Amino acid sequence: MKDIRGKIFLVDDNPTNLTIGRNILLNDYDVFTIQSGQKMFKMMEKITPDLILLDVEMPEMNGYEVIKQLKAEEKGRYIPVIFLTAKNDSGSELEGLSLGAVDYITKPFSPPLLLKRIELHLLIESQKQELKVYNEHLQYLVDQKTKTVVELQNAVLQTVAEMVECRDDVTGGHIDRTQQYLQILTDELLAEKLYPDLEPVLLDKFFVQSAQLHDVGKIAIADSILKKPAKLTEDEYENMKTHTTFGVSVIEKIGRSTSEKTFLEHAKLFAGTHHEKWDGTGYPQGLKGEEIPIHGRLMAVADVYDALISVRPYKKAFTHDDAVGILVGGKGTHFDPALIDVFIAVADSFRETAAMAQTEATEDDVDEPQVS
Repeated sequence: MKDIRGKIFLVDDNPTNLTIGRNILLNDYDVFTIQSGQKMFKMMEKITPDLILLDVEMPEMNGYEVIKQLKAEEKGRYIPVIFLTAKNDSGSELEGLSLGAVDYITKPFSPPLLLKRIELHLLIESQKQELKVYNEHLQYLVDQKTKTVVELQNAVLQTVAEMVECRDDVTGGHIDRTQQYLQILTDELLAEKLYPDLEPVLLDKFFVQSAQLHDVGKIAIADSILKKPAKLTEDEYENMKTHTTFGVSVIEKIGRSTSEKTFLEHAKLFAGTHHEKWDGTGYPQGLKGEEIPIHGRLMAVADVYDALISVRPYKKAFTHDDAVGILVGGKGTHFDPALIDVFIAVADSFRETAAMAQTEATEDDVDEPQVS
């Protein structure tokens, strides 16, 4: 395989120096002799060198001015520059190196020394590029591994949430539907720029995902209460309320075994506040108005809508229009008034999501094998 020759720019206003330098380098590199800094930048519009040999003392634009402009440009920022100069004082050398030069060679220079310096700096640059590629590949592997772990985490959490859902005799898909409703509400809330101070929370990648654990506390509620086909007694209702605080406890216990807190912090707020009401009559804490985290205010809308349009052991499903009417009726009492306005704006999207979920559920039932 033929070696790829490096491209060297030799920039000097002295034609003799250009000829000498070219002859020294020609056997090993493709050499471009250039008589000024201005002409060098013109040449760089067509060719990107691997290294620049730059004279310091040049008229109109000296070497220091050239390297300042070079390092200010994205294309030239990482090109190694070696200064060639008759100056041999430490101050001049320090100035050149501080401006970004990788080396400083005084004239007259030894041809073998010049070649060795160039070889060394091209090797360093090559190793830097190899390291960059390696790091990018390593970062890709880390990102892929992280993605796999996150997907596994979400799958485990979703399975746990769905197991709780099955105990509640829900017809299926409550967790997935409420997440979709929550996403619709969140997107509209951001688009309308309501509650701008909460945008970092709403834009967090774990915000909607974490909502799947909002009912995880129901795992502690007895089947006789969860599946009761009639109105709960006062004691049973008080027991049912504990699913919020128990859910928070479960999530806190999970948190003690992991360093990933963001997902679980969101999940705790969904689990602990989705039954709070705007007027302070909700549970478990009786929070009022904006005391209720945005998690609970949004989930209240999504959760109640889904409960209304779904069959439960104690009721038949309401129509979409009836459900909308009930939510609107709860504006300012059960629900955040601003979020009900948002809900009204996206009610058709809720209807479409619910219809699509119903279609998918029906198809799943049809596809299920029949046992005789």
